[in-house]
Amino acid sequence: MKKIFLFLSLIALFVSCGENPKKVNNTNATETTLIEKPLLSLADFNSEAGKWVNQEIQIEGIVDHVCKHGGKRLFLVDDFGDVHIDGEERFDDALTGSNIMVTGVVKEFKVDEAYCLQMEEDHIQKHKEGVDSEDIYAQKMNQIKMYRDSMQTAGLDHLSFYSIDYISHSIK
Repeated sequence: MKKIFLFLSLIALFVSCGENPKKVNNTNATETTLIEKPLLSLADFNSEAGKWVNQEIQIEGIVDHVCKHGGKRLFLVDDFGDVHIDGEERFDDALTGSNIMVTGVVKEFKVDEAYCLQMEEDHIQKHKEGVDSEDIYAQKMNQIKMYRDSMQTAGLDHLSFYSIDYISHSIK
């Protein structure tokens, strides 16, 4: 009878002390903390990404392609949006067409007037040196104009472009 009681007590102890992670807001070293990563949709990524800059998120989509220039970038899409995922190592080309869940850190690239002036100066110099043809030069200068027009129309001092720095993925 004592053995049965001891056995049941041990089972009760294991059940009550099993992993039951809690989401907590403090950093008390004695508690186990589960930090949930937000799951963003591709449809809402560009409008929501600003809230998550430099923070880990999860996002799901279909790998449209792995960039051929080094393979360290992939393009994730669905019917409602898209995002670039940047990695430190080459992505496997076999991911193309796969539905994956990516964990990564949201990064923001800002285009402001200082950036436009620097781009303009660089393009003028490359054109003078003969590096860029007339067509390429015109395209690049039109892009700078588009950035400036977009900032002016929106009444903003900069444009934000978001991407994700890759941490890991799983195939869905």
